[in-house]
Amino acid sequence: QVQLVESGGGLVQAGGSLRLSCAASGRRFSVNAMGWYRQAPGKPRELVAGITSGGSTHYADSVKGRFTISRDSAKNTVYLQMNSLKPEDTGVYYCNLKYFDHVREEFNLEVWGQGTLVTVSS
Repeated sequence: QVQLVESGGGLVQAGGSLRLSCAASGRRFSVNAMGWYRQAPGKPRELVAGITSGGSTHYADSVKGRFTISRDSAKNTVYLQMNSLKPEDTGVYYCNLKYFDHVREEFNLEVWGQGTLVTVSS
């Protein structure tokens, strides 16, 4: 069973920075893609940034130029560097992993992290 452990959320003033981390662990799996989603109060969960196993990245328009997603393939870890934070970036940030399970030989499996709260004060 693959699990995700997130860290790095917290309270920051507008204009500040935070770095989120998400480490995947488990038996015999291959990463297809990892990403960060967020959910603000009263709003649906939305994609913030994603990165494929090949290293291609994509971002929500609202965070382009401010957020950077990166990965350490050896550690199965993905990071989200968030700069120039705005109050509207506030929300619970969830890590997402899409993977192939070598034991079950199943494609397109998905797992979510428990979420980490990011609060940006004005």
